[in-house]
Amino acid sequence: MRGAWYDFVRWLVRNTFFRATGGLKGIGRENVPKSGPVIIAPYHVSNLDPPAVACTCPRRLNFMAKEELFKVPILGPIIRSLDAFPLKRGEGDMEAIRHAMAQLEKGMTLIVFPEGQRGDGVSIQPMTKGVTMLARKTGAVVVPVGIVGTHKVLPRGQSKPKRGKITIAYGQPFTYSDIEKEHGKAAKDVFGDELQKRILELCQKNGLALKTSSTPQHSEESAVRETPV
Repeated sequence: MRGAWYDFVRWLVRNTFFRATGGLKGIGRENVPKSGPVIIAPYHVSNLDPPAVACTCPRRLNFMAKEELFKVPILGPIIRSLDAFPLKRGEGDMEAIRHAMAQLEKGMTLIVFPEGQRGDGVSIQPMTKGVTMLARKTGAVVVPVGIVGTHKVLPRGQSKPKRGKITIAYGQPFTYSDIEKEHGKAAKDVFGDELQKRILELCQKNGLALKTSSTPQHSEESAVRETPV
């Protein structure tokens, strides 16, 4: 039943909201593995990013969402019905981390924004350690995702959407072990750099030229807790 409801909500959002605001296109969808644990790791610049990815991803997504959203009338029950799970911001939410790992260990698909917070559409932050930790401990495949256009349709701090085309670009998947084979113990540090590079290239290829930022990475625990939808 959950699958049918998820598919209906996704169809409704794609064919009403995104069609009305200028259109939504997903490219490289064949890069998402059809089975097994997958981490979808997109660039994050707008509140539209989670639904835009969900509407183009060929697999059903599991979400981490900041716990405040579950208290919002109408929105809260809807995201709960889609199997989103709450994440406490600003503190070590080990329950959410364990839940995320359990979802991946069951072979599900989890969306995690690797920068840990929304950007400004101008630069891309270094990747937090959260995706690295989840990929290392679960063996999940990581799919880098470039997002172009949401920063114009609904930029940070704006409540009313504008019209504009949105492109979600799925890149080549890779695993922690792929990086470990080449870099050994240094993989813990290199993995995030490789992910950032791939996301950056996907955004640039599809029309969003981003700069890189030198903001320090966070610890594994804080990285996950700062990665809400």
